[in-house]
Amino acid sequence: MTVTQYLADWRPYPFRIARTRLEFDLAPRATRVRSRIEFQRIGPGDLALDGAGLKTLSLAIDDRPLDLGLLPAEGGQLVIPAADLPERFTFAAEVEIDPEANTALEGLYLSGGMFCTQCEAEGFRHITWYPDRPDVMAPFEVAIRSDQPVLLSNGNPVAAGPGEAVWHDPWPKPAYLFALVAGDLRAISDRFTTLSGRSVALNVWVRPGDEPRAGYALESLVRAMRWDEQAYGREYDLDVFNIVAVDDFNMGAMENKGLNIFNSKLVLATAETATDGDYERIEGVIGHEYFHNWTGNRITCRDWFQLCLKEGLTVFRDQQFTGAMRSAAVKRIQDVQTLRARQFREDAGPLAHPPRPDSYQEINNFYTATVYEKGAEVIGMLKRLVGDDLYRKTLDLYFDRHDGQACTIEDWIKVFEDTSGRDLTQFKRWYTDAGTPRLTMAEDWRDGTLTLTFRQETAPTPGQPEKPPRVIPIALGLIGPNGDEVLPTTVLEMTEAEQSFRFQGLGARPVVSLLRGFSAPVTVAREIGVDQQALLLAHDTDACARWQAGHDLALDALVGRARGTEAGAEFGRAIAGVLDDAEADPAFAALCLSLPGEEEIATALAAQGEIPDPDAIHAGREALARDIAAAHEPALARLCDAMADPGPYRPDAEGAGRRSLRLACLALLNRLDAGARAEALFDAAGNMTERQGALEWLIAVGRDTRALADFAQRFGENRLVMDKWFMVQPLRAAPDRAVARARDLAARPDFDWKNPNRFRALIGGLAANHAAFHAADGSGYDFVAEWLMRLDPVNPQTTARMTTAFETMPRYDAGRRAHARAALQRIAALQGLSRNTREMVTRILAGLA
Repeated sequence: MTVTQYLADWRPYPFRIARTRLEFDLAPRATRVRSRIEFQRIGPGDLALDGAGLKTLSLAIDDRPLDLGLLPAEGGQLVIPAADLPERFTFAAEVEIDPEANTALEGLYLSGGMFCTQCEAEGFRHITWYPDRPDVMAPFEVAIRSDQPVLLSNGNPVAAGPGEAVWHDPWPKPAYLFALVAGDLRAISDRFTTLSGRSVALNVWVRPGDEPRAGYALESLVRAMRWDEQAYGREYDLDVFNIVAVDDFNMGAMENKGLNIFNSKLVLATAETATDGDYERIEGVIGHEYFHNWTGNRITCRDWFQLCLKEGLTVFRDQQFTGAMRSAAVKRIQDVQTLRARQFREDAGPLAHPPRPDSYQEINNFYTATVYEKGAEVIGMLKRLVGDDLYRKTLDLYFDRHDGQACTIEDWIKVFEDTSGRDLTQFKRWYTDAGTPRLTMAEDWRDGTLTLTFRQETAPTPGQPEKPPRVIPIALGLIGPNGDEVLPTTVLEMTEAEQSFRFQGLGARPVVSLLRGFSAPVTVAREIGVDQQALLLAHDTDACARWQAGHDLALDALVGRARGTEAGAEFGRAIAGVLDDAEADPAFAALCLSLPGEEEIATALAAQGEIPDPDAIHAGREALARDIAAAHEPALARLCDAMADPGPYRPDAEGAGRRSLRLACLALLNRLDAGARAEALFDAAGNMTERQGALEWLIAVGRDTRALADFAQRFGENRLVMDKWFMVQPLRAAPDRAVARARDLAARPDFDWKNPNRFRALIGGLAANHAAFHAADGSGYDFVAEWLMRLDPVNPQTTARMTTAFETMPRYDAGRRAHARAALQRIAALQGLSRNTREMVTRILAGLA
């Protein structure tokens, strides 16, 4: 039976835990877990403990055995009546679990012979009976017995002997932050001295032979620790910080206190095996999980409805960190691209929900772009509204006031109100209301005065038909007709459904540089000419707004091409200026040369009330790319050669920027030379960034047979690199060949579909090929649905998350909707379908009704 959880039903837990003691006797098929939990009553109510998939051997209160008849029939909650409990007592249990059979990768499981855990959000109940909720916090002591050589848990090591280790974590934490790892591991190590002079041991644990690929992760950890001290005054609080790389992992990484567990793809890197994007993600995610030590661990969330409190704030902090380590401007543009591609799409479909939802059936389905990326945007708006200094003062108060607590969005908003004196009641709608506001701007120019009138509106979303106005910080500047900035960045605070602002004393009508720094997560509608867009692309002083001007020019052209016109001449002319200045900032130029994707074009057409045609979109985008390449072939070829880096590979921002520009030029030239340059680059490449980039464009033109064979021969034993091989083939294949290629790849013996990385690589690669996934005959939908049905009994969490491939289906034509509906209905009819997947499929089908 599916049960819906409601925020309004939350009640405080009636007990406090003074200490949790766990003992593990590890065995692949029969691990014994003994627990002793010291409870103290703090309110009325029964003792309710969560458990799932446990073979319970004994239960006791103060060493008095309990009748096992108390156990629920099919998992769920063990309830001991309040009348049977003293004010203080120790609950003890002994259970047996089967890590080897745990293919869902929640709780304690095996990955290549290594014991490891994943307990967020509700995985600890698969380990033993416990109040598995984030507001119940306790210090943990953990004893591990095993024949594995390395035994790790949270906190500090306090004892060790042959086949045994004891760990103590003095900081109270909820069960979702518990971690255990046992395996044959090797560490690369360093030490970090904190601001107060404490020495912390740092270890990155990997499988034997992977040590040479773990160095960058360790360096990233050191940089993250130093930055958090400088930017936020946050110091690490244990004697040791451990990171472990795991091959089988549903998520990217997990911030368990003192023992971070990472998907190995976010730890292991060398120039030969990892791209520039991989290096940047490793640095960013290492930072993200470390920053959780304060924003997530020391201060956690009261309930899972508040998930965006810890995740939105920590994403914002990791974005700041990456910007500080690399290019803040380029990072901001990349974050905007990610937000639009993932979160705006979510907001516009049947899966729309606010950053803080008011109900859910399966919390794992709410680890979404809305919670993470939009949650970060809300933090950014708060910072912009109060200013840098007051933001830092507010965060200091937050840490001081709430250290050791499980908090709510209301607690977070209150610290800003207390430091700024603002009433943030209206601003809080960003947390409680779903949907992306549409900001419309109209201009009136009279006698040296420019009047800007803004109107905001948000379309209805599931369960929220009415959308009152929100607080929208609008950062803008004014650029004169000669390209000079006549008004530096100014932040307007919009609070009404319609609001006007005047700028007086202007000598000539300026061009509005709107939404600088992407100051609010909104879409924009305005009347602007192509000459004005070109002026902004050439002269705007804000990098984000400058890129946006070029992006809008390109998107307008691509929408025109999808409609069958020859649009794009203006964008082609504007690109000349980008190419002339490209060497000054290669990373920025690469972003400007990269055309909007097919999914974004479909979104733009749907926003204008049209039904997108994936085939026309693909053909139009290819045609525009060819035209741009033909018009600028000499400049593109010159830049492609000039950006070659003859020196040793460096994963820094400068080197990555040069390679990104080289590959952006190659992508355009590839339309003219049928892959000749790509083949030469593939053969000469000394790093994975260029090798993979060249391979992708060889696949696109069907010149890939030799390169794919060479790639597989060179990297066939490297699981992470072969994930790339599986992913790029359906992603870059011509739409009419992509599904067949995906089917051929799925039939290979090395398609280890139970490994989340490999499954996401192949199935996600096809789903990201817009015209192929949306093939008119429904073959793309059928292929993805078949594999989701196969995976669901094994790994419901990964299955449910990948159903989002179907979330935009309501905007397509009746034929495609019918094919998608049939595919989803087959999933819904699957006997024993998981709660995770059923919730997602039901919501998507509701949008297709």
